[in-house]
Amino acid sequence: MTIRILHNPRCSKSRATLALLQDQGIEPEITLYLDAPPDASELKSILGKLGLGARELMRKGESEYRELGLSDESLTEQQLIDAMVENPRLIERPIVLANSRAAIGRPPESVLAIL
Repeated sequence: MTIRILHNPRCSKSRATLALLQDQGIEPEITLYLDAPPDASELKSILGKLGLGARELMRKGESEYRELGLSDESLTEQQLIDAMVENPRLIERPIVLANSRAAIGRPPESVLAIL
């Protein structure tokens, strides 16, 4: 079973989630998603596994969210996904992928449910 974490080492929740996995004896595949963001297809797949819409996965406190006018309710799912692909800081983190499922590590313990 491959376990993967979309990780930002500068984020305390991301570091805590990675440490939690390692404490469980799991060495996940680490994707530094700011350097290698998911493409639109992968992001759609992740959203489906999370059971979320694109807006629900966005970090609304980021400056890009305001600057790009992403609070506009008329934007489509695809436009929001494209914005996250082009501006990966907008993607909520960390995301753990395992067993064809996904979970956001907020709080970090929430990822244990998919292992």
